[in-house]
Amino acid sequence: MDRIEREKRTVEAMIRIYCRYKERNDVLCDDCTRLVVYAHKRLGACRYGNDKTACRICNTHCYATAYCEKIRKVMKYSGPRLIFFRPFMALMHLFGK
Repeated sequence: MDRIEREKRTVEAMIRIYCRYKERNDVLCDDCTRLVVYAHKRLGACRYGNDKTACRICNTHCYATAYCEKIRKVMKYSGPRLIFFRPFMALMHLFGK
């Protein structure tokens, strides 16, 4: 699996954790669904492809302001919790391999 596909799976897992445990939704809400679709679209159009760095340290910020704020909230909440739900995915995300 290439880096972009792995990033797509990771961001979707983080959004699902956020929606389920922070927002207390049994299924993915409309806002979180839109965020997943937007994140997948932006990752798919990444100009750096499989050579990309983590989005937070990238020189090119491709998220719109509203989505950027939402994804930051999601990452802040889900990042530390990902190790409990998806340990292998969390380690891959942390070390970027």
